[in-house]
Amino acid sequence: MKIATFNVNGVNGRLPVLLRWLAAAQPDVVCLQELKAAQEKFPKAAIEAAGYGAIWQGQKSWNGVAILARGRDPVETALGLPGDPDDLHSRYIEAAVEGVLVGCLYLPNGNPAPGPRFDYKLRWFARLAAHAAELMALDIPVVLAGDYNVMPTDLDVYKPERWVDDALFRPEVRAAFHALVAAGWVDAVRSLHPGERLYTFWDYFRNAWGRNAGLRLDHLLLSPPVAPRLTAAGVDRDVRGWEKASDHAPAWITLS
Repeated sequence: MKIATFNVNGVNGRLPVLLRWLAAAQPDVVCLQELKAAQEKFPKAAIEAAGYGAIWQGQKSWNGVAILARGRDPVETALGLPGDPDDLHSRYIEAAVEGVLVGCLYLPNGNPAPGPRFDYKLRWFARLAAHAAELMALDIPVVLAGDYNVMPTDLDVYKPERWVDDALFRPEVRAAFHALVAAGWVDAVRSLHPGERLYTFWDYFRNAWGRNAGLRLDHLLLSPPVAPRLTAAGVDRDVRGWEKASDHAPAWITLS
């Protein structure tokens, strides 16, 4: 089973890119973030024509998450991250696909930091950790995939010294990510590429793509029952260089 996560940065505007990548990579499960489309504007027909069933939670102009499954419909198990009924952001969706529970998440950016947006990011991260602990207790195969908006280590950012005060790299956010790993979740891509500089995001500005001035923001975390099945992981970085591409590239894993 091949599971991927891809921040599409506008599912309708980048639909040709998404469909081209789906045809080339043929992932079995895909977590999408930043749909930037209202619920009724999701391109369901085009996704189905490409051979994928889908569930999604849209939101006009920003946010929005979806899970696609090749040749089948994902079975929705959660819509929204538990812990705050007043949080109306479309940032979490969860489904069962062929015996694996997949959580698709889009963690808040949090800038500027410090400030209310950063506080919201930390609260959201705490809610994610609480939900992750509940999923861990089920002792089943779980993959939490998405745009975490955090670079866990210096290896995940092209110039760490320039990002010290950024909400993507502040100690509080990195500590929250490391706490998930310490609780037993496996950072799949990093576990198979422990010393390699792999990025999943390149800004549109300052020729970041051309200079390979990237960040690793998109992660797939595996619960203990599924982690031993990990056989491959990587980033389809060339997708970032396609015409009208997202500023993110897909990250993926393969499970036996």
